[in-house]
Amino acid sequence: QVQLVESGGGLVQPGGSLRLSCVVSTSIFSFYAMGWYRQAPGKQRDLVATITSASITTYADSVKGRFTISRDNAKNTVYLQMNNLKPEDTAVYYCNALSIVGGDEQEFHYWGQGTQVTVSS
Repeated sequence: QVQLVESGGGLVQPGGSLRLSCVVSTSIFSFYAMGWYRQAPGKQRDLVATITSASITTYADSVKGRFTISRDNAKNTVYLQMNNLKPEDTAVYYCNALSIVGGDEQEFHYWGQGTQVTVSS
């Protein structure tokens, strides 16, 4: 059973920074990609950033230039550095691990329990 545990959320003022961490119970190198998603109240869960096993990164347009995703394979940990936070960044942030298996490339997603990020003055 794969477990993902997020930490680092909290309350921060606009313009502030937070760093989220996601510790995984197994080697993250075994996953095709790791990612961060977020879900605001009453809204769908949206992709924030992903990083592949080759460390190729992608970002949602709304966070480009402000957020940075990174990984430490030795620690089985993925990070999300969030700078210049805005009130619209307020959401529950979820860590995601993606496996792609078999010739038909079935996708398996694993999720953490989420960590709340609130940006408010």
